[in-house]
Amino acid sequence: MRIFLFSLLYFMFALVLKPQAQNDVYQYTVDLTQVKDDRVKVELVPPAFNTDEVTLLFPAMVPGTYAIEDYGRYISDVEAYDKNGKKISVTKKDTNSWTIKGAKKVAKITYWVDDTFDTKVKGPEIFWPAGTNIEENKNFIINNSGFFGYFENYKEKTYEIRFIRDETFYGSTGLIAYKSNEPLNKVMKEPKPEPNKRVDIFKAENYDRLVDSPFMYSKPDTAVIKVGNTEVLIGSYSPNKKITAKEIADNVREVLLAQKAYLGGTLPVDKYAFIFYFTDQPVNSYGALEHSYSSMYYMPEASINEMAQQLRDFAAHEFFHIVTPLTIHSEEIGMFGFNNPKMSRHLWLYEGLTEYFAGNVQVKYGLISPEQYLGILQEKLLTADGFKDDLPFTELSLGALDKYADQYYNVYQKGTLISLCLDIQLRKLSNGKYGMQNLVADLGKKYGKSKSFKDEALFAEITAMTYPQIGTFFEKHVAGKEPLPLPEIFALVGVDYVKETRNEEYTLGLEQEAITISEYNGKPYLAIGNVDALNDQGKALKFENGDILYKMNGDLVPDLGPEIGSFIQAQIAKLGEGKTLSYTVIRKGKEVELSVICQKAVRVRRHVMRFTENPTAEQLAVRKAWIEP
Repeated sequence: MRIFLFSLLYFMFALVLKPQAQNDVYQYTVDLTQVKDDRVKVELVPPAFNTDEVTLLFPAMVPGTYAIEDYGRYISDVEAYDKNGKKISVTKKDTNSWTIKGAKKVAKITYWVDDTFDTKVKGPEIFWPAGTNIEENKNFIINNSGFFGYFENYKEKTYEIRFIRDETFYGSTGLIAYKSNEPLNKVMKEPKPEPNKRVDIFKAENYDRLVDSPFMYSKPDTAVIKVGNTEVLIGSYSPNKKITAKEIADNVREVLLAQKAYLGGTLPVDKYAFIFYFTDQPVNSYGALEHSYSSMYYMPEASINEMAQQLRDFAAHEFFHIVTPLTIHSEEIGMFGFNNPKMSRHLWLYEGLTEYFAGNVQVKYGLISPEQYLGILQEKLLTADGFKDDLPFTELSLGALDKYADQYYNVYQKGTLISLCLDIQLRKLSNGKYGMQNLVADLGKKYGKSKSFKDEALFAEITAMTYPQIGTFFEKHVAGKEPLPLPEIFALVGVDYVKETRNEEYTLGLEQEAITISEYNGKPYLAIGNVDALNDQGKALKFENGDILYKMNGDLVPDLGPEIGSFIQAQIAKLGEGKTLSYTVIRKGKEVELSVICQKAVRVRRHVMRFTENPTAEQLAVRKAWIEP
């Protein structure tokens, strides 16, 4: 736990509170300039209550994580006061809730917040981009679910959030400020001015909108990109200044402009924020969490050159969430149960389609080549092989929180492939005139931000909007157990697809079944997961389960992404009679050198794809609609 000096003023709590008119607004105040033992104090003037007993709740789960967080673990010392400063009874009911009796008399509530980044408490680990950070005078990550609660049956009221900050700090967020950079004494109606402090005030129409709008406060490192009608803010915190917001903006600008064109030239938001927190500490996981008007990133600190493509891929995926679930969502998402969540059947739509769009937009607008795109699809297929293919995808979605939690990552693999199949089928059936881009636009018009669809009715709705064949596909391959009809689908666009080939050739000693993914220095690497699946060359190298493939033939293995395919091909090209094949692996934290003289072995390749040499005119037409603007 970090130790900080703090002002004694923070403890000078007036016995008599200033009378305030009760209304229908939650009025929260957080002073980011006063940190005590890595904690901050939150003060709340609550809305008027019409019952004598109310329950203050903090979320057990938030949208997009599909995991239990139990943010109440990081809340302590909840106290309530009447207008005369007299304490009112507060009882902790369970991990995430506190009961207040005499609620009609409550004028003020206070509590302390610990951050999730470095506070050790019992319970599930919170996904970093959904967490909170309190670093005095450096950085504050404020995922609002970890700072602010709601009262049962009062969740739909307006929230007003006041952040007291140092004048040199800036708040990156997708929310548009109600007031910003206000003098402290003006807002708090105090006679003594404090020139080094400022207040930012934000409003959210309800708790769902508040949780959907994270903040990052730090010394400003920002850039702005104009994407059609939308102002896109890039906010970055890099402790050692290895990367800047401007570099990120220059890197992702092209893909964002392509996404605007992909979505028809107009975006459904006026402001969007990419919020990047880069850590210089060792990490065992990292990633991003989508929101309707922003996305939060937790990543290892590195230069722009080291993570350029990864940032583009992340940004493309998260930015497409302005479509799903912002404008297209079921009732389970539109009216999210923070403390009693219900899962939707349609993770193929929320995550799978978003991931599909993130790749498809890049090939359509020339950011990657068609051959690279096939490589991305092959990677999805190979990864999907590690999951249950006979599990109906609707059942996976409904059980992603518990029963099928170990299958969740397939949402980004098979979920992408489901959308691929739908897109190509629609292009074929419409003679290239209608695809998933068009379907999403039509669904957005039919529903939109404030209207949810019935979860169990979506397949029928889409079928009615498109073709009977699409309904059959949903029934067999999404709600049913039948595998995706990939050979038939790829044939429609002139792509030769073979599920598995076996040839005798020089190999790297690896088979897909032997490979897994493991983290090292905060980055995902290929690793040995099953030595029994290695071919003879691999066994001669004496790999061990858990070995992380750090170097091949002296060359550093790149991060997983589009570059990995070309890297592997370059390593294979180095092989030959009498040559040495070498690896540097990370084994139990240490580098270990392995080598062997090259020998031929039977190589198994899965999900081999290439463009047909002489496609028909019909195939070319559907292909053009699929991967060209």
